[in-house]
Amino acid sequence: MDEAARLREQLRHHAHLYYVLDAPEIPDAEYDRLFARLQELEAAHPELRTPDSPTQRVGGAALESFAKVRHKLPMLSIRTETDISAEGARAFDARMRRELGLLPDAPPLDYCCELKFDGLAISLRYERGALVQAATRGDGETGEDVTHNIRTIGQIPLRLQGGAPQVVEVRGEVYMRRDDFEALNARQREKIAAGQKGEKLFVNPRNAAAGAVRQLDPAIAAARRLSFFAYGLGECSFDAPACQTQFDSLEQLRAWGFPVACQSRRAQGAQALAAFHEQMGRERAGLPFDIDGVVYKVDSVALQRRLGFVSREPRWAVAHKYPPQEQITTVLGIDVQVGRTGRLTPVARLDPVFVGGTTVSNVTLHNLFELRRKGVRVGDRVIVRRAGDVIPEIVGVAPPATGKRERESLSESARAGAPGFGMGCEAQSAAIPSGIASICNEADRPDPGCASREGLAQRFPYVPNFRMPRQCPICASAAVREKGEADYRCTGGLFCAAQRRQAILHFAARRAMDIEGLGAKLAEQLVEQGKVQTLPDLYRLRRQDYAGLDRMAEKSVRNLEDALEKSKQTTLARFLYALGIRHVGESTARDLAGHFGALDAVMNAGLEQLLQVPDVGPVVARSVHTFFAQPHNREVVEQLRAVGMHWPEGAPAPAALLPLAGKTFVLTGMLPTLTRDAAKAKLEAAGAKVTDSVSKKTSYVVAGEEAGSKLAKARELGVAVIDEARMLEMLNAPG
Repeated sequence: MDEAARLREQLRHHAHLYYVLDAPEIPDAEYDRLFARLQELEAAHPELRTPDSPTQRVGGAALESFAKVRHKLPMLSIRTETDISAEGARAFDARMRRELGLLPDAPPLDYCCELKFDGLAISLRYERGALVQAATRGDGETGEDVTHNIRTIGQIPLRLQGGAPQVVEVRGEVYMRRDDFEALNARQREKIAAGQKGEKLFVNPRNAAAGAVRQLDPAIAAARRLSFFAYGLGECSFDAPACQTQFDSLEQLRAWGFPVACQSRRAQGAQALAAFHEQMGRERAGLPFDIDGVVYKVDSVALQRRLGFVSREPRWAVAHKYPPQEQITTVLGIDVQVGRTGRLTPVARLDPVFVGGTTVSNVTLHNLFELRRKGVRVGDRVIVRRAGDVIPEIVGVAPPATGKRERESLSESARAGAPGFGMGCEAQSAAIPSGIASICNEADRPDPGCASREGLAQRFPYVPNFRMPRQCPICASAAVREKGEADYRCTGGLFCAAQRRQAILHFAARRAMDIEGLGAKLAEQLVEQGKVQTLPDLYRLRRQDYAGLDRMAEKSVRNLEDALEKSKQTTLARFLYALGIRHVGESTARDLAGHFGALDAVMNAGLEQLLQVPDVGPVVARSVHTFFAQPHNREVVEQLRAVGMHWPEGAPAPAALLPLAGKTFVLTGMLPTLTRDAAKAKLEAAGAKVTDSVSKKTSYVVAGEEAGSKLAKARELGVAVIDEARMLEMLNAPG
């Protein structure tokens, strides 16, 4: 019907004006009237409904899972320039001129300057002008089909304007505006206040956007109000308009109806790049969305082809980031967290502050020595920085305005008796969540002066230095610090509840027991509900034990049971690694298994025997010996054997029988038939050592397609370079 087609065209036109150009021509009520009329027509005549109709942005039932999508052209990552000053721009320009063989007096290069959005990369596939698929970046080669969620974003056209090619992939960034993020969190606060279970505040716009894109229910994604910027092209059919430059491609994207950041511009030479970086840095805080840098691209597509790629990154582009952002806030308390290996870490609990695009309320202080070095005490005003816009850190104590230590700036929450203030140690232990302990500044004894608000006031302006506890705040086992080390550690091992949850995750990891389906959420539930006290309990779980656990329907339970049963047949090396012995990684576990051949031999080995294992020094030997000297650890091992866990055992294979014993290999590039992990496993099984960096001690570098800096380093040092075929020949050669 002509009316339905006319309405679709009108709605597309007005949606583009509203979402992309921010220049609406009609009131919202008029748009709603047109939309309602189209819905009415399509309901009465279903044959009029088309996939690209504006009424189909949100529709259909929630998905059960995401389908995998293999990108026709890889979604490559961009190299990051580590020098965040103007020199970073000059270094990139100098590198491009050098790669292109330009003489010093040659004209300046043309570049396209763009913003580096802090969002989620997406590839949009259009066929005959209609959106047919949207996929996440994933690992660059394979992503996830999120079309049902991407269709809810008003800025993304369901049908391209103008003369679009038969097939075109548009690359861009899904993000959340700051005002939409604040509105989302305001709604979340209302839900939490109303007592709705499972609701939480979102940490930052990027996480909220990424979570929305990966929702199985498109209605949830629609409620998050996501936005989009286009910045590039992927696959294009032969009849696509010929874009000679990157900037031309941005203009073409605009012509098709996509939003493109208005800050994008052409620039000539290093000075113009540096000026763009500096200007966007000044304007960054005023943008309605988050960026963490800018991107420079050689503008000419022909030159881009000449420059090519290295290590899955284009040579012709670079991301130039900004200095970390800093804010000042107050330390409300210092808590102690216990990690998987028993490490006790002091964590500053802060008056929440928005810095570097996220709200920061807790910052690690790493260890007692780092804490003392920075001079941080409870009540201090401190400078918080998001290092690299990712990891929050305390730079140091902020200079006080009065020239004295200002402790009067404590927030009301601290003065009102937040954990760490106004409570003795016993009171604190009862007030804090499981897994974290707030420790009084005088940790060895209760402080009678901190039992009330009046006592707190009497303690200021002086606050004693923080002291690490002498007992684990979770299991009360002794907390000790080894000589020469900075960290205190709980000696409870697998007995400690805080370590138990992470011990299960480590045990179940792919490179350990490879128990598919046993993830963080399930491990947390099993521990918190007391269903798993030790690792062997995993194999004693019955069907009724899974009742009431989140996401554990019958199929999930059956799959987990199969994975647990499969994991019982393993190797000695994997088992040793899975136990989580401190200092014992995959390589050391293989060395121990290869040297001793049997578990009992490892468990009963003395220090001198352990030191005879290649690459095992005093620290590792002492750690292994201490682990198996503890009765509760031996009991766990025996119980695991009792539930059926087994592996081949026997006399250790003489090194002479291993064809590549004593050789060191480095893998680089994409091999024709083997993954990096598979090649590494084959080499190590043959006695070789596989490392990540090339040195004079490297025996061979195995190079595949698009090998990068490692290959260049090998040639520079004269290290032998071989391909996969030659490597397989060496693996099959007699020892």
